[in-house]
Amino acid sequence: MDAEQIVMLREVLSATGWLERTQDFGRALRVTSRTPGGLLLVGTPGGDPWHLAAHLDDESRLGDAPGLAPTLVRWSPPPDAPPHLSIGLSRLEEARRGETLFVVAEDEAPVPLLERVDDARRVGATILALDGGDRELEGLAHEALTVPADEALLSFDGAQHLVSAAAGQEPARGARGLRHRLARLLEAVTGPTVD
Repeated sequence: MDAEQIVMLREVLSATGWLERTQDFGRALRVTSRTPGGLLLVGTPGGDPWHLAAHLDDESRLGDAPGLAPTLVRWSPPPDAPPHLSIGLSRLEEARRGETLFVVAEDEAPVPLLERVDDARRVGATILALDGGDRELEGLAHEALTVPADEALLSFDGAQHLVSAAAGQEPARGARGLRHRLARLLEAVTGPTVD
């Protein structure tokens, strides 16, 4: 998905609440991920979130936010994988305070992952979850964004793109100031702007 497609997706979703939810989640990701190497990104056995990892790496580089460069944690890295793709689940056992564990699970997270997430939370890591409706995972997360499988307007992949783009945006000074509140009020009264 390129920048133009993200702009079109944002236009389609402008009145649905999805933009606000993905922006809030992306902001939480940016705020909690400040330590280089401290953002641990993990998926399920059937899906390493490598595509999201690539986008977050780009956002880190382009937005001068080194904490957004993720450490991709994989279930079964091949023995001949390059170093950045060879990090296994044992890395989750080393999670500590100040690190962020970002779980991306469109399907239910398996018990071994939930146990490792719980352990990481107990030692002080911040837990974020982008999921498809896994209540157990959401219960462990400090912040969760759920994209139900039957959501007609936003795919799970689309949510990942919006979250990574939002995480890469530098918060504007006073973004929640008077102008922002007036714009939100005006939109609530008159409806969204249509070009």
